[in-house]
Amino acid sequence: MSENLEALTQPMAAIYAEKIRTLRTRSYSLEIPERENDVEILHTLLGIELKVGRRRFASPDLATARYMRVFARLGCRSFAVPYDITKISTLADELETEWHRALLMLDTSSAGSTDRERKRNRSRLFKSMRSRIADIGPGERMPEFKQSTKQRQT
Repeated sequence: MSENLEALTQPMAAIYAEKIRTLRTRSYSLEIPERENDVEILHTLLGIELKVGRRRFASPDLATARYMRVFARLGCRSFAVPYDITKISTLADELETEWHRALLMLDTSSAGSTDRERKRNRSRLFKSMRSRIADIGPGERMPEFKQSTKQRQT
């Protein structure tokens, strides 16, 4: 089963490493438990919020909230968020698609297993995804901004 978990975690880790961390990103931290979390996106009078358990986190827009929801479900406490807001929506789509695909594949591979074994395998999958993302890392809190322009080059 461990090689199966590795195969299920690889695509999400690849998206994070190759498509997200290669962009200009900032580190984002959530004070949440490192386990599977129930996450909701709330539309309030103050804007869009991400609700994880009893805690709420403000989000600038719906695409960013969807993006953060994937990591909050996994229990990732720190992760990278792209600066370019035009890319967040497509990355959120890819991550959510991969999330659902991994859960579907896990359910089909554990057909015939007991309920306890299914829960244990799901927990192992989340732990494996969380550790792969943590190994790649969230990046710098604030990346370096280059102030040079073409006009000032000497």
